[in-house]
Amino acid sequence: MVLRKFCALLLLMLWLPVTQAQDTYVLKFATLAPQGSTWMNIIADWAKAVEQESRGRLTFKLYSGGVSGDEPDVLRKIRFGQLHGGAMTGHGIGYIYSPVRVLEIPFLFRSYDEIDHVRAQLMPDIRKGFRDNGFELLGWMEVGFIQLFSKHPIYSLEDLRKRRIWLWQGDPLGTAFFTASGISPVPLPITEVFTSLSTGLIDTTIAPPLGAIALQWFSKTPYMTEIPVMDGIGGLLVSRQFFDKLPADLQELLRRTGDEAGKRLLVETRRDNAKSLQVLKQHGITFTNEWKDSDAVLYDLRDRAAAALAKDNYIPAALYTRARRELDAYRARKGKQ
Repeated sequence: MVLRKFCALLLLMLWLPVTQAQDTYVLKFATLAPQGSTWMNIIADWAKAVEQESRGRLTFKLYSGGVSGDEPDVLRKIRFGQLHGGAMTGHGIGYIYSPVRVLEIPFLFRSYDEIDHVRAQLMPDIRKGFRDNGFELLGWMEVGFIQLFSKHPIYSLEDLRKRRIWLWQGDPLGTAFFTASGISPVPLPITEVFTSLSTGLIDTTIAPPLGAIALQWFSKTPYMTEIPVMDGIGGLLVSRQFFDKLPADLQELLRRTGDEAGKRLLVETRRDNAKSLQVLKQHGITFTNEWKDSDAVLYDLRDRAAAALAKDNYIPAALYTRARRELDAYRARKGKQ
């Protein structure tokens, strides 16, 4: 009897590691990026790398092109457990940890070097902010500098006030800036922008050059205003509820490969945005760079929008001050070089 029990226990001990090693996990991951776009290609490569390195223990199920809905829809599905993560733009990120959108304040940055420097100073707090709000930031990305695309040329804020410009529905940052500018936008989900441009419900939108091409908005807007409004941020995110259930080795794999994918997204998005300008020109898009309002006017709008966002604690005033301080110090050092 004792011998039989000992043999049964030994078999159980040998069997458990085998069954545990066979545990598999499926990460349901959504994005607005359409198939064939730079963003989607890199995300697909990331998914393949994870599957290969984990030997099939961790796989992705990708939902591209907005099939899971707008970003607020995706976040609701994540909270209900129907999805586990996504590639989010600043709009979606704002529902998770809004202070990080200080990096999207309009007319704050002049170059990618400035953006990279300030973001690096804030990144430890950014990662903690996501964790404290139920998400793990696996990789940082961006959609790039945002510009105006319109059916009629725009040379000033006064011109812009006459246009039917799209506002991403439910976006506090866009609302604050348009309110400060005296502009009455048309709020819509991003999934309705192309149709609304076609019907005339809107005649102006904002997008990075690469995004305007990927979403085909440029085909309805023959003018692009070259003045960059802001830098659009993004992130590769997974819910802590899913992430914390993974074994430690798969958590490390997801973090490492997510970081690598984010770095690749950052480099290739910037490169492809530059290439997209040439594509837009080839398709007959007219670039306008004669802006009548002074920098001082635009900076005043920026600061008033930031003050409104601070009042609601969407982007705390102290964080905006810190970002400005880091930026000013960086510019001062560059000026001495």
